[in-house]
Amino acid sequence: MKSLYLLINIFTIIVPVIFSFHPKLQFYKNWKAFFISSIIVAVAFVLWDIQFTKLAVWGFNPNYVTGIYLYKLPLEEVLFFICIPFSCVFTYHCLNIFYQYKWKPKTETFFIIILSILLLAIGIINYDKLYTFYTFVSLAILLILLKFAFNVTWLSKLLSIYPILLIPFFIVNGILTGTGIEQPVVWYNNAENLGIRLLTIPVEDIFYGFELILLNVFLYQSMIQKANSKNQ
Repeated sequence: MKSLYLLINIFTIIVPVIFSFHPKLQFYKNWKAFFISSIIVAVAFVLWDIQFTKLAVWGFNPNYVTGIYLYKLPLEEVLFFICIPFSCVFTYHCLNIFYQYKWKPKTETFFIIILSILLLAIGIINYDKLYTFYTFVSLAILLILLKFAFNVTWLSKLLSIYPILLIPFFIVNGILTGTGIEQPVVWYNNAENLGIRLLTIPVEDIFYGFELILLNVFLYQSMIQKANSKNQ
């Protein structure tokens, strides 16, 4: 049981790593761009994680981790911010190759504005709940910046792909939050969230996960575009 969280991380990336070398995918050629961007994002999320762990917004069950810690964070939690984005960005890469889909500009703009307003409203109303407030408000700000300041062209693609990513998300995060096991690997202080659970998963995790992937894809895409421009 001590290796459960570590095994979850490993099994999350096994298939993406193997299929990275598939001739039609060749994701391995983008590993450098992914790992540089992922490490940058991971540092930000680890700092967030450390602070929230200190404030007891969430914590980790010692029965399911190997016992190696970084500022009170289990090693497995740090690896989570590399392994999960790797599998998600790999999926994004694959679907981007085989499926061409994009919302109409007005539809995308309308959706981003409405979603951002809702996120800001829920976050501000629940200003006393740390997980809810910081997750919803930061995601809203990020969406607005990407859409209107950075003018990214792939937001609708990621918004379309994310529901697919939620399938493995519910499996992995379900186990981590206690589905199918005696105790959760990661516990949450319900005083700091909305108290709404999807099975055992706090609803905030869906938006936290989206923000994690959104930042990874943003930096990854930026590095890919920069590399392509140099080669032209």
